[in-house]
Amino acid sequence: MPLYTADALVLRTYKLGEADRIVVFLTRDRGKKRGVAKSARRTRSRFAGALEPLTEVQVAYFEKQGRELVGLNYAEPVRSPLLACGGNDALGYVGYFAELLDEWAQDADADERLYRLGASMLDAFGAGVPLEPLARYFECWLLRLQGVYPEAQGTLSAAAREFLAVSRTLPPHRVGEVAIEHRALEELRSTHRALITMHLEKTLKSERVLRDLRRHA
Repeated sequence: MPLYTADALVLRTYKLGEADRIVVFLTRDRGKKRGVAKSARRTRSRFAGALEPLTEVQVAYFEKQGRELVGLNYAEPVRSPLLACGGNDALGYVGYFAELLDEWAQDADADERLYRLGASMLDAFGAGVPLEPLARYFECWLLRLQGVYPEAQGTLSAAAREFLAVSRTLPPHRVGEVAIEHRALEELRSTHRALITMHLEKTLKSERVLRDLRRHA
């Protein structure tokens, strides 16, 4: 079995057996992968601190032809959202971004633009970018990369259209420099949520988490 090494973003994990985890991760050069991290749930696991959502890692994995799951050899954290941001609100958005990437990334289909978008969120968290504008930025770019953002935006207000236009010229860590009213952010949130729900044909689990956070803000 060949051994591959790659830059990757952890998207999600779930339990396997008594001590292992299935890890879903997005590589820069080979698309989305699913792998088994042996003994990842043990206290002294070699994967400790490396498997949180949206953590950027260096991974090594074995892949056998015809098998869906790869075997993770190691995952070394490079950047962690747990260090870049603080508070439950920020972690809610970390989960939201990771779930959106997971839903749209294709198995074994490399899309470096999608990887760069996810990794750039870590820069934005570290820069302290306000979370709601950052989420609208992320949604817009994700939908555009997938070819499902309508070019005609005549139904949006002038303030919302201006935010989108300026955001297309800035990296995410500078989104906080763009002035936008709460009303325009809510307008974009509603528009993006409708587009995401229509194309995924379901409501995201993390969207419900964010709704609860907004309710208690």
